[in-house]
Amino acid sequence: MEFNVKKLASDAGVFFSRAMQFTEEKLGQAEKTELDAHFENLLARADCTKNWTEKILRQTEVLLQPNPSARVEEFLYEKLDRKVPSRVTNGELLAQYMTEAANDFGPGTPYGKTLIKVGETQRRLGAAEREFIHSASINFLTPLRNFLEGDWRTISKERRILQNRRLDLDACKARLKKAKAAEAKAALWSDEVEKAEHELRLTQTEFDRQAEVTRLLLEGISSTHVNHLRCLHEFVESQTNYYAQCYQFMLDLQKQLGGFSGTFVGNADSTSPAAAPSSPAVAAATLPAVPTIPVVPTIVGVPNTVAEGVLNPNEVKPPASGTRKARVLYDYEAADSTELALLADEMITVYSLPGMDPDWLIGERGNQKGKVPVTYLELLS
Repeated sequence: MEFNVKKLASDAGVFFSRAMQFTEEKLGQAEKTELDAHFENLLARADCTKNWTEKILRQTEVLLQPNPSARVEEFLYEKLDRKVPSRVTNGELLAQYMTEAANDFGPGTPYGKTLIKVGETQRRLGAAEREFIHSASINFLTPLRNFLEGDWRTISKERRILQNRRLDLDACKARLKKAKAAEAKAALWSDEVEKAEHELRLTQTEFDRQAEVTRLLLEGISSTHVNHLRCLHEFVESQTNYYAQCYQFMLDLQKQLGGFSGTFVGNADSTSPAAAPSSPAVAAATLPAVPTIPVVPTIVGVPNTVAEGVLNPNEVKPPASGTRKARVLYDYEAADSTELALLADEMITVYSLPGMDPDWLIGERGNQKGKVPVTYLELLS
Protein backbone atom coordinates (compact mmCIF):
# COMPACT_ATOMS: atom_id res chain seq x y z
CA MET A 1 0.00 0.00 0.00
CA GLU A 2 2.83 2.36 0.94
CA PHE A 3 4.61 1.55 -2.34
CA ASN A 4 1.50 2.41 -4.36
CA VAL A 5 1.13 5.72 -2.54
CA LYS A 6 4.75 6.63 -3.25
CA LYS A 7 4.38 5.65 -6.91
CA LEU A 8 1.24 7.75 -7.28
CA ALA A 9 2.98 10.68 -5.64
CA SER A 10 5.96 10.25 -7.97
CA ASP A 11 3.75 10.06 -11.07
CA ALA A 12 1.87 13.15 -9.93
CA GLY A 13 5.17 14.98 -9.47
CA VAL A 14 6.36 14.00 -12.95
CA PHE A 15 3.04 15.05 -14.48
CA PHE A 16 3.17 18.41 -12.66
CA SER A 17 6.76 18.98 -13.77
CA ARG A 18 5.88 18.28 -17.41
CA ALA A 19 2.82 20.50 -17.21
CA MET A 20 4.88 23.34 -15.79
CA GLN A 21 7.53 22.91 -18.48
CA PHE A 22 4.93 22.83 -21.27
CA THR A 23 3.17 25.94 -19.92
CA GLU A 24 6.40 27.91 -19.58
CA GLU A 25 7.39 26.97 -23.15
CA LYS A 26 4.07 28.22 -24.47
CA LEU A 27 4.52 31.46 -22.57
CA GLY A 28 8.08 31.85 -23.85
CA GLN A 29 9.54 31.56 -20.34
CA ALA A 30 11.48 28.32 -20.92
CA GLU A 31 13.80 26.94 -23.56
CA LYS A 32 12.68 24.03 -25.74
CA THR A 33 14.84 21.32 -27.29
CA GLU A 34 14.22 21.43 -31.02
CA LEU A 35 14.23 18.34 -33.23
CA ASP A 36 16.41 18.33 -36.34
CA ALA A 37 14.94 19.38 -39.69
CA HIS A 38 14.86 15.83 -41.09
CA PHE A 39 12.91 14.63 -38.06
CA GLU A 40 10.43 17.49 -38.40
CA ASN A 41 9.94 16.62 -42.08
CA LEU A 42 9.23 13.01 -41.14
CA LEU A 43 6.62 14.17 -38.62
CA ALA A 44 4.94 16.46 -41.16
CA ARG A 45 4.92 13.67 -43.78
CA ALA A 46 3.38 11.23 -41.31
CA ASP A 47 0.65 13.71 -40.31
CA CYS A 48 -0.10 14.41 -43.99
CA THR A 49 -0.32 10.67 -44.71
CA LYS A 50 -2.70 10.13 -41.81
CA ASN A 51 -4.99 13.04 -42.69
CA TRP A 52 -5.33 12.16 -46.38
CA THR A 53 -5.71 8.44 -45.67
CA GLU A 54 -8.64 9.25 -43.40
CA LYS A 55 -10.30 11.44 -46.04
CA ILE A 56 -9.78 8.92 -48.85
CA LEU A 57 -11.06 6.09 -46.67
CA ARG A 58 -14.22 7.95 -45.63
CA GLN A 59 -15.04 9.12 -49.16
CA THR A 60 -14.46 5.65 -50.62
CA GLU A 61 -16.88 4.29 -48.04
CA VAL A 62 -19.42 6.88 -49.19
CA LEU A 63 -18.81 5.88 -52.82
CA LEU A 64 -19.34 2.19 -52.11
CA GLN A 65 -22.23 2.69 -49.70
CA PRO A 66 -24.05 6.06 -50.14
CA ASN A 67 -26.59 5.21 -47.41
CA PRO A 68 -25.27 6.71 -44.12
CA SER A 69 -27.49 4.46 -41.98
CA ALA A 70 -26.08 1.36 -43.68
CA ARG A 71 -22.53 2.65 -43.09
CA VAL A 72 -23.23 3.15 -39.39
CA GLU A 73 -24.70 -0.34 -39.18
CA GLU A 74 -21.62 -1.85 -40.87
CA PHE A 75 -19.36 0.13 -38.52
CA LEU A 76 -21.18 -1.20 -35.44
CA TYR A 77 -21.01 -4.78 -36.69
CA GLU A 78 -17.31 -4.36 -37.34
CA LYS A 79 -16.64 -2.95 -33.86
CA LEU A 80 -18.61 -5.81 -32.30
CA ASP A 81 -16.52 -8.23 -34.40
CA ARG A 82 -19.64 -9.69 -35.97
CA LYS A 83 -20.34 -10.57 -39.60
CA VAL A 84 -22.18 -7.88 -41.52
CA PRO A 85 -25.51 -9.29 -42.78
CA SER A 86 -25.89 -9.64 -46.54
CA ARG A 87 -27.72 -6.66 -48.00
CA VAL A 88 -29.67 -6.61 -51.27
CA THR A 89 -28.26 -4.09 -53.73
CA ASN A 90 -30.50 -1.48 -55.36
CA GLY A 91 -30.17 -3.21 -58.73
CA GLU A 92 -31.24 -6.55 -57.29
CA LEU A 93 -34.21 -4.94 -55.54
CA LEU A 94 -35.26 -3.23 -58.78
CA ALA A 95 -34.94 -6.55 -60.59
CA GLN A 96 -37.23 -8.16 -58.03
CA TYR A 97 -39.89 -5.46 -58.48
CA MET A 98 -39.72 -5.70 -62.28
CA THR A 99 -40.10 -9.48 -62.23
CA GLU A 100 -43.07 -9.31 -59.87
CA ALA A 101 -44.65 -6.60 -62.05
CA ALA A 102 -44.15 -8.75 -65.16
CA ASN A 103 -45.93 -11.65 -63.49
CA ASP A 104 -48.87 -9.39 -62.68
CA PHE A 105 -49.07 -7.80 -66.14
CA GLY A 106 -48.51 -11.12 -67.87
CA PRO A 107 -45.05 -12.45 -68.74
CA GLY A 108 -46.25 -13.16 -72.30
CA THR A 109 -47.24 -9.56 -73.02
CA PRO A 110 -44.78 -7.18 -74.72
CA TYR A 111 -44.50 -5.09 -71.55
CA GLY A 112 -44.09 -8.18 -69.37
CA LYS A 113 -41.40 -9.64 -71.62
CA THR A 114 -39.46 -6.37 -71.58
CA LEU A 115 -39.76 -6.06 -67.82
CA ILE A 116 -38.32 -9.55 -67.42
CA LYS A 117 -35.41 -8.79 -69.76
CA VAL A 118 -34.61 -5.46 -68.06
CA GLY A 119 -35.07 -6.99 -64.61
CA GLU A 120 -32.60 -9.78 -65.40
CA THR A 121 -30.04 -7.21 -66.50
CA GLN A 122 -30.61 -5.19 -63.33
CA ARG A 123 -30.04 -8.35 -61.31
CA ARG A 124 -26.73 -8.94 -63.09
CA LEU A 125 -25.76 -5.30 -62.53
CA GLY A 126 -26.59 -5.64 -58.84
CA ALA A 127 -24.52 -8.82 -58.55
CA ALA A 128 -21.59 -7.09 -60.28
CA GLU A 129 -21.92 -4.16 -57.88
CA ARG A 130 -21.87 -6.51 -54.90
CA GLU A 131 -18.71 -8.18 -56.21
CA PHE A 132 -17.05 -4.81 -56.80
CA ILE A 133 -17.89 -3.57 -53.31
CA HIS A 134 -16.54 -6.77 -51.78
CA SER A 135 -13.32 -6.59 -53.79
CA ALA A 136 -12.77 -2.88 -53.06
CA SER A 137 -13.41 -3.43 -49.36
CA ILE A 138 -10.85 -6.21 -49.07
CA ASN A 139 -8.16 -4.85 -51.41
CA PHE A 140 -8.42 -1.12 -50.69
CA LEU A 141 -10.45 -0.13 -47.63
CA THR A 142 -9.06 -2.78 -45.29
CA PRO A 143 -5.37 -1.84 -45.81
CA LEU A 144 -6.15 1.86 -45.27
CA ARG A 145 -8.13 1.05 -42.15
CA ASN A 146 -5.38 -1.25 -40.86
CA PHE A 147 -2.84 1.56 -41.20
CA LEU A 148 -4.99 4.03 -39.25
CA GLU A 149 -5.91 1.54 -36.53
CA GLY A 150 -2.53 -0.20 -36.33
CA ASP A 151 0.64 1.53 -37.52
CA TRP A 152 -0.65 5.05 -36.94
CA ARG A 153 -1.71 4.28 -33.36
CA THR A 154 1.76 2.90 -32.67
CA ILE A 155 3.37 6.01 -34.18
CA SER A 156 1.09 8.29 -32.14
CA LYS A 157 1.91 6.41 -28.93
CA GLU A 158 5.67 6.66 -29.49
CA ARG A 159 5.35 10.34 -30.40
CA ARG A 160 3.58 11.01 -27.09
CA ILE A 161 6.35 9.19 -25.24
CA LEU A 162 8.95 11.25 -27.13
CA GLN A 163 7.12 14.44 -26.20
CA ASN A 164 7.21 13.44 -22.52
CA ARG A 165 10.90 12.58 -22.76
CA ARG A 166 11.60 15.98 -24.28
CA LEU A 167 9.67 17.77 -21.54
CA ASP A 168 11.60 15.80 -18.89
CA LEU A 169 14.88 16.66 -20.62
CA ASP A 170 14.09 20.37 -20.78
CA ALA A 171 12.92 20.36 -17.15
CA CYS A 172 16.25 18.81 -16.11
CA LYS A 173 18.11 21.44 -18.14
CA ALA A 174 16.16 24.14 -16.34
CA ARG A 175 16.93 22.61 -12.92
CA LEU A 176 20.63 22.35 -13.75
CA LYS A 177 20.68 25.95 -14.86
CA LYS A 178 19.08 27.06 -11.58
CA ALA A 179 21.48 24.91 -9.54
CA LYS A 180 24.51 26.41 -11.26
CA ALA A 181 23.14 29.91 -10.70
CA ALA A 182 22.71 29.14 -7.00
CA GLU A 183 26.16 27.54 -6.82
CA ALA A 184 27.72 30.80 -7.93
CA LYS A 185 26.23 32.42 -4.83
CA ALA A 186 26.88 29.66 -2.28
CA ALA A 187 29.24 26.68 -2.38
CA LEU A 188 26.70 24.63 -0.38
CA TRP A 189 24.75 23.99 -3.62
CA SER A 190 27.45 21.84 -5.26
CA ASP A 191 25.55 18.63 -4.39
CA GLU A 192 22.47 19.95 -6.14
CA VAL A 193 24.49 20.63 -9.29
CA GLU A 194 25.87 17.09 -9.34
CA LYS A 195 22.38 15.66 -8.84
CA ALA A 196 20.94 17.84 -11.61
CA GLU A 197 23.75 16.85 -13.99
CA HIS A 198 23.15 13.15 -13.27
CA GLU A 199 19.41 13.51 -13.95
CA LEU A 200 20.17 15.39 -17.13
CA ARG A 201 22.43 12.60 -18.42
CA LEU A 202 19.72 10.01 -17.71
CA THR A 203 16.94 12.00 -19.36
CA GLN A 204 19.15 12.81 -22.35
CA THR A 205 19.83 9.08 -22.87
CA GLU A 206 16.12 8.24 -22.62
CA PHE A 207 15.24 11.05 -25.02
CA ASP A 208 17.83 9.95 -27.60
CA ARG A 209 16.66 6.35 -27.41
CA GLN A 210 13.00 7.31 -27.83
CA ALA A 211 13.85 9.69 -30.70
CA GLU A 212 15.54 6.83 -32.58
CA VAL A 213 12.53 4.52 -32.06
CA THR A 214 10.15 7.21 -33.29
CA ARG A 215 12.39 8.04 -36.25
CA LEU A 216 12.39 4.42 -37.43
CA LEU A 217 8.59 4.28 -37.24
CA LEU A 218 8.24 7.54 -39.17
CA GLU A 219 10.61 6.35 -41.88
CA GLY A 220 8.32 3.32 -42.28
CA ILE A 221 5.73 5.67 -43.80
CA SER A 222 7.56 5.16 -47.12
CA SER A 223 6.68 1.45 -46.99
CA THR A 224 3.10 2.42 -46.19
CA HIS A 225 2.96 4.56 -49.36
CA VAL A 226 4.25 1.63 -51.44
CA ASN A 227 1.61 -0.68 -49.97
CA HIS A 228 -1.18 1.84 -50.51
CA LEU A 229 0.01 2.36 -54.09
CA ARG A 230 -0.40 -1.36 -54.78
CA CYS A 231 -3.85 -1.32 -53.16
CA LEU A 232 -4.81 1.67 -55.30
CA HIS A 233 -3.90 -0.24 -58.47
CA GLU A 234 -6.06 -3.17 -57.32
CA PHE A 235 -8.94 -0.80 -56.60
CA VAL A 236 -8.71 0.72 -60.09
CA GLU A 237 -8.57 -2.75 -61.65
CA SER A 238 -11.67 -3.95 -59.81
CA GLN A 239 -13.52 -0.73 -60.69
CA THR A 240 -12.52 -1.11 -64.35
CA ASN A 241 -13.79 -4.69 -64.42
CA TYR A 242 -17.04 -3.59 -62.78
CA TYR A 243 -17.76 -0.84 -65.31
CA ALA A 244 -16.75 -3.11 -68.21
CA GLN A 245 -19.25 -5.71 -66.99
CA CYS A 246 -21.97 -3.07 -66.64
CA TYR A 247 -21.27 -1.77 -70.13
CA GLN A 248 -21.46 -5.25 -71.64
CA PHE A 249 -24.66 -6.07 -69.75
CA MET A 250 -26.31 -2.93 -71.09
CA LEU A 251 -25.11 -3.61 -74.63
CA ASP A 252 -26.59 -7.10 -74.46
CA LEU A 253 -29.85 -5.69 -73.11
CA GLN A 254 -30.00 -3.07 -75.85
CA LYS A 255 -29.61 -5.75 -78.52
CA GLN A 256 -32.29 -7.89 -76.92
CA LEU A 257 -34.68 -4.95 -76.76
CA GLY A 258 -33.89 -4.18 -80.40
CA GLY A 259 -35.50 -7.53 -81.23
CA PHE A 260 -38.66 -6.35 -79.48
CA SER A 261 -38.92 -3.18 -81.59
CA GLY A 262 -42.01 -4.47 -83.35
CA THR A 263 -43.85 -4.76 -80.04
CA PHE A 264 -43.89 -1.00 -79.52
CA VAL A 265 -46.08 -0.37 -82.57
CA GLY A 266 -49.13 -2.35 -83.66
CA ASN A 267 -48.95 -4.97 -80.86
CA ALA A 268 -50.74 -3.08 -78.15
CA ASP A 269 -53.67 -4.69 -76.36
CA SER A 270 -56.82 -4.26 -78.49
CA THR A 271 -58.80 -3.30 -75.39
CA SER A 272 -56.80 -0.11 -74.96
CA PRO A 273 -56.11 1.38 -78.41
CA ALA A 274 -53.67 4.25 -78.53
CA ALA A 275 -54.73 7.57 -80.03
CA ALA A 276 -53.03 8.31 -83.34
CA PRO A 277 -50.70 11.31 -83.20
CA SER A 278 -52.04 14.35 -84.99
CA SER A 279 -48.77 15.29 -86.67
CA PRO A 280 -45.31 13.91 -87.44
CA ALA A 281 -43.85 16.10 -84.68
CA VAL A 282 -46.22 14.58 -82.11
CA ALA A 283 -45.40 11.11 -83.39
CA ALA A 284 -41.69 11.75 -82.97
CA ALA A 285 -42.24 12.88 -79.40
CA THR A 286 -44.57 9.99 -78.55
CA LEU A 287 -42.89 6.92 -79.98
CA PRO A 288 -39.69 5.67 -78.30
CA ALA A 289 -36.49 5.89 -80.28
CA VAL A 290 -35.55 2.42 -81.47
CA PRO A 291 -32.12 1.93 -83.06
CA THR A 292 -32.43 0.94 -86.68
CA ILE A 293 -30.82 -2.29 -87.82
CA PRO A 294 -29.01 -1.87 -91.13
CA VAL A 295 -29.98 -4.22 -93.92
CA VAL A 296 -27.04 -6.47 -94.71
CA PRO A 297 -26.92 -7.67 -98.29
CA THR A 298 -26.56 -11.31 -99.13
CA ILE A 299 -22.89 -12.23 -99.38
CA VAL A 300 -21.75 -14.91 -101.77
CA GLY A 301 -20.30 -17.91 -99.97
CA VAL A 302 -21.72 -16.88 -96.58
CA PRO A 303 -24.89 -18.54 -95.25
CA ASN A 304 -27.92 -16.26 -95.25
CA THR A 305 -28.38 -16.87 -91.53
CA VAL A 306 -25.09 -15.08 -90.79
CA ALA A 307 -25.79 -12.18 -93.12
CA GLU A 308 -29.18 -11.72 -91.49
CA GLY A 309 -27.59 -11.59 -88.04
CA VAL A 310 -28.86 -15.04 -87.00
CA LEU A 311 -26.12 -17.60 -86.52
CA ASN A 312 -26.60 -21.30 -87.08
CA PRO A 313 -23.39 -22.86 -85.67
CA ASN A 314 -23.78 -25.93 -87.86
CA GLU A 315 -23.63 -23.82 -91.03
CA VAL A 316 -20.57 -21.74 -90.07
CA LYS A 317 -17.11 -22.79 -91.20
CA PRO A 318 -13.91 -21.00 -90.13
CA PRO A 319 -12.13 -19.01 -92.84
CA ALA A 320 -8.94 -20.35 -94.36
CA SER A 321 -7.01 -17.57 -92.63
CA GLY A 322 -7.76 -14.94 -90.02
CA THR A 323 -8.40 -17.13 -86.97
CA ARG A 324 -6.87 -15.98 -83.68
CA LYS A 325 -6.49 -17.21 -80.13
CA ALA A 326 -8.22 -15.28 -77.38
CA ARG A 327 -8.23 -15.42 -73.60
CA VAL A 328 -11.59 -15.00 -71.88
CA LEU A 329 -11.60 -12.14 -69.34
CA TYR A 330 -14.95 -12.79 -67.62
CA ASP A 331 -17.58 -15.48 -67.38
CA TYR A 332 -20.34 -15.07 -69.97
CA GLU A 333 -23.70 -16.82 -69.98
CA ALA A 334 -25.05 -17.53 -73.46
CA ALA A 335 -28.36 -15.78 -74.11
CA ASP A 336 -29.51 -18.40 -76.66
CA SER A 337 -28.32 -21.36 -78.72
CA THR A 338 -26.46 -19.15 -81.21
CA GLU A 339 -24.03 -17.92 -78.53
CA LEU A 340 -21.16 -19.69 -76.82
CA ALA A 341 -20.95 -19.64 -73.00
CA LEU A 342 -17.53 -18.57 -71.69
CA LEU A 343 -15.47 -19.19 -68.58
CA ALA A 344 -12.88 -16.70 -67.34
CA ASP A 345 -9.23 -17.46 -68.26
CA GLU A 346 -10.03 -20.18 -70.81
CA MET A 347 -8.50 -20.07 -74.32
CA ILE A 348 -10.70 -20.20 -77.42
CA THR A 349 -10.29 -19.72 -81.18
CA VAL A 350 -12.11 -16.74 -82.67
CA TYR A 351 -12.70 -15.30 -86.12
CA SER A 352 -15.02 -12.88 -87.87
CA LEU A 353 -17.31 -13.36 -90.87
CA PRO A 354 -18.42 -10.75 -93.43
CA GLY A 355 -21.58 -8.96 -92.39
CA MET A 356 -21.22 -9.73 -88.68
CA ASP A 357 -21.75 -7.16 -85.95
CA PRO A 358 -18.24 -5.80 -85.11
CA ASP A 359 -18.99 -6.24 -81.38
CA TRP A 360 -19.19 -10.01 -81.85
CA LEU A 361 -16.92 -12.81 -83.10
CA ILE A 362 -17.38 -16.49 -83.81
CA GLY A 363 -15.79 -18.53 -81.01
CA GLU A 364 -14.81 -22.19 -81.08
CA ARG A 365 -14.01 -24.50 -78.20
CA GLY A 366 -13.50 -28.08 -79.39
CA ASN A 367 -16.71 -29.10 -81.16
CA GLN A 368 -18.64 -26.15 -79.70
CA LYS A 369 -19.01 -22.86 -81.53
CA GLY A 370 -21.15 -19.75 -81.30
CA LYS A 371 -21.14 -15.96 -81.11
CA VAL A 372 -19.04 -14.36 -78.35
CA PRO A 373 -18.85 -10.67 -77.29
CA VAL A 374 -15.54 -8.97 -78.12
CA THR A 375 -15.45 -7.05 -74.81
CA TYR A 376 -15.18 -10.33 -72.90
CA LEU A 377 -11.99 -11.32 -74.75
CA GLU A 378 -8.30 -10.49 -74.82
CA LEU A 379 -7.19 -11.14 -78.39
CA LEU A 380 -3.73 -12.69 -78.62
CA SER A 381 -1.34 -12.29 -81.52
